[in-house]
Amino acid sequence: FKLLLQEDGNVVLNLVNFPSNYNYEPYYVIDTTDAKNQTNASMKLIFDKSGFLYIQKKNGEKFNISKPNEMVSTIDFYYKATINYDGVFTISYYPKDSKNGQGWVVIKTLPENICLNSTFTNSEGVCGFNSICTLQDDKRPKCNCSEGYSLIDPNNMYSGCMPNFQVICEGGEHLGSQDDLYIMKELPNTDWPKSDYETLSPCSRKECTKSCLQDCLCVLVTFNGSSCQKKKLPLTNGRRDKGVNGTSIIKLMKNNYFFTPFPNQNEKKDHDALIVVISILLGSSLLVILILVGAICFGFSCNHKMINTSRTNNNVIDKNLRNFTFKELVEATSNFREELGRGSFSIVYKGTIEMTNVAVKKLDKLFQDNDKEFQTEVNVIGQTHHRNLVRLLGYCNEGQHRILVYEFMSNGTLASFIFTPLKSNWDQRFNIALGIARGLIYLHEECCTQIIHCDIKPQNILLDDQYNARISDFGLAKLLLINQSHTETEIRGTKGYVAPEWFRSAPITAKVDIYSFGVLLLEIICCRKNIEKELVNIERTILTDWAYDCYKTRKLDILLENDDEAINNIQRFEKLVMIAIWCIHEDPYLRPTMKKVLHMLEGVVEVSTPPSPYKKQ
Repeated sequence: FKLLLQEDGNVVLNLVNFPSNYNYEPYYVIDTTDAKNQTNASMKLIFDKSGFLYIQKKNGEKFNISKPNEMVSTIDFYYKATINYDGVFTISYYPKDSKNGQGWVVIKTLPENICLNSTFTNSEGVCGFNSICTLQDDKRPKCNCSEGYSLIDPNNMYSGCMPNFQVICEGGEHLGSQDDLYIMKELPNTDWPKSDYETLSPCSRKECTKSCLQDCLCVLVTFNGSSCQKKKLPLTNGRRDKGVNGTSIIKLMKNNYFFTPFPNQNEKKDHDALIVVISILLGSSLLVILILVGAICFGFSCNHKMINTSRTNNNVIDKNLRNFTFKELVEATSNFREELGRGSFSIVYKGTIEMTNVAVKKLDKLFQDNDKEFQTEVNVIGQTHHRNLVRLLGYCNEGQHRILVYEFMSNGTLASFIFTPLKSNWDQRFNIALGIARGLIYLHEECCTQIIHCDIKPQNILLDDQYNARISDFGLAKLLLINQSHTETEIRGTKGYVAPEWFRSAPITAKVDIYSFGVLLLEIICCRKNIEKELVNIERTILTDWAYDCYKTRKLDILLENDDEAINNIQRFEKLVMIAIWCIHEDPYLRPTMKKVLHMLEGVVEVSTPPSPYKKQ
């Protein structure tokens, strides 16, 4: 954090990026400009020996930040001005004779109530996501979790909160309706601004709570007498204060569903049956031993034959995935006749299984000797379920064949949609960018095992019947890194989309996908490839460089040739360019997380001015 006297004369509190020292937008401003006389700007910020903090203007006038009636004698007390780790600027005093055990006493804080202040650019607030900020007597924030939620890090109250229960959208045969699963509990003087996704007006309190109970996405509503704001996770800028208007009502799972497994009504019968089974086993031990010996011998013989004829092993593959034989896929694709596309390590064919079109991806010979790793990664991919990912339906792991079967995407690749002479629909392009961002958040933060894609590009984004973006080829990067004998480098990805850290022997994190997304975002909004060597104008050859030059010189309209829809949305276009520049910064530490990117795209978080994406030499 930094307290800064700006050139315009205002004193501001900034959040500062480390290690770049980049100043984000101020989260608190002390307006000390002189509207009547702009030349009379603030000149100095002074904390003098008597403990006064004030601003001296050019005409000699003083603007007190700490007022004289707040001060005590400097003869008997020490003074200090500090910015605390929660962003609160404080002026405190401490007795020089501290025999009575008195500690530092706060006499002034800026802002006066940081819980109510619209704070930092990531919009999570002082206390982190899903938490509640309450101002204490010493004017410092205290962070708590609502009932049904707990701290992500019990040792850090600023870490944010997470729900103690899993949201259940459908009760199933063992659970009742949403009314049976959840209760709505009132939280007075509490609110999480900027988490609204739907407003109902006019609306009664009963209709408000009922709407939330029946909506799987809704975790909280705010009711102010006539309108109802429905909120979803993550909840941001949570605060509790007498000055907060309206009533928040949070949805909580009923206690008997928190950690209780599905009820077993036949528990006693099962127990009695178990006793009978054990008795029979003990009484027939000799017969069982003979049967086991015979089974082992028979199993050994069968296993020996199976090893010689097939290398199929399905013990670790997710049971929701179908195990295809190679013969089934030969028939489904008419002997791999219709090719949909190919990449550096696979060829994709169109197939039909049970009257449904599918995409059949044949992996190259690199995967043949990695049976165990193949099964492990397929298991990971099979457990991913998100509307912006291409769903894996099944696999073939027979002999030397490593094949994946995916759902078929009727509208092809994003590349074929945006790289055309006629500009595609602007709103469709924006929604596609949102979908890709949501899919990447799921891969990076919401999977049981984090998945770094490593090859985000238009060819790996498919479009379904409604032109929703679906990410493909995720989860295969780790397989490709198992054996690198076919290449001279361990770099994954496609030229033009590869993050700089691949070339610097730096740790590879999810930030490599952020870089690729930034390049892809520019391609989506400009409808051209990142690298076009055939262009006469050399300055336009590399889109990322050209886009930054146009942004820096305030000539973004040059990027929008023959794109009337984008020109009519020039403000949104500029915001998207700024987001892309943040994403393609050479320093991975300066790139935002994918969740932050989505918040910027949705307008939840303000997009601050991006620095140059190139490191200073």
